[in-house]
Amino acid sequence: MNEPTAPPEDGTDDHISAEEQVEAKKLTRLKSRVVYETIRQEGESELNRPQSAIWWSGIAAGAGISLSLMVEAMFRSHLPNAPWRPIVENLGYTSGFLLVMLSRMQLFTENTITTVLPSLAQPCRRTLLGTARLWITVFAANMIGTFLAALLIAYGGILSPEVTATTVELSHHVAAWSASDTFMKAIPAGFLIAAIVWMLPSAEGSEFWVIVFFTYIIALGDMAHVVVGSAELFLLAVIGEENILKLVTINLVPALLGNILGGTGLFAMLAWGQVSQEMSEEKE
Repeated sequence: MNEPTAPPEDGTDDHISAEEQVEAKKLTRLKSRVVYETIRQEGESELNRPQSAIWWSGIAAGAGISLSLMVEAMFRSHLPNAPWRPIVENLGYTSGFLLVMLSRMQLFTENTITTVLPSLAQPCRRTLLGTARLWITVFAANMIGTFLAALLIAYGGILSPEVTATTVELSHHVAAWSASDTFMKAIPAGFLIAAIVWMLPSAEGSEFWVIVFFTYIIALGDMAHVVVGSAELFLLAVIGEENILKLVTINLVPALLGNILGGTGLFAMLAWGQVSQEMSEEKE
């Protein structure tokens, strides 16, 4: 019997020709192109959606994402004050993202990459103005949704008194951050949400776990997400425990800018930079 030959030390397969290896590398590059094109087309579709559809979807997303605050408060209120408690309670933070992202609602931080790719691929008046219009509409709608959710939490009786008190406790933690702290905490959060959007087209059946894992990192890392954070800030404002002007200028605006920088300034630009070079090479 012939003994099997050991694979070559350089990791290549003797049975694969040089042409096949080149083809395999092309297919690997193609996967990035496919993901990019999927997200770009989705961005084009979003830019062409009716304003009313975007508006109502954004309000629903703002209300839905507030579930992250409520479920995290539910977990905390039923857990002992032990060193391991954050590991468990932060799982509740993922619930609002699962609801919004799997339901395909309009969440502002998703649009920091989705609608930007068409603008990078074809920078013109239509794409740039369309992106600005979409960002303003979705952000305003998300804020209305989280404000309505804050009113329900405070005065709607939808949670037990213990859980309601815990939502206030969690909200005070966010409101205590300085503007610079909030901004720096928001950059990685924006990057991770954009990364989720980039990964979902190729997740195929694992979308649930992708969203859970990376939003759990945001919560466990004590990062700042502008839409979830707005629910916490609005809650403190409507119950009269914080000044709304202070919350907007010190917490909300820095979180918004940090999420945009992380999602658009870092992730979208890096993703576009990688794919655009490959596209240029193919044209040559």
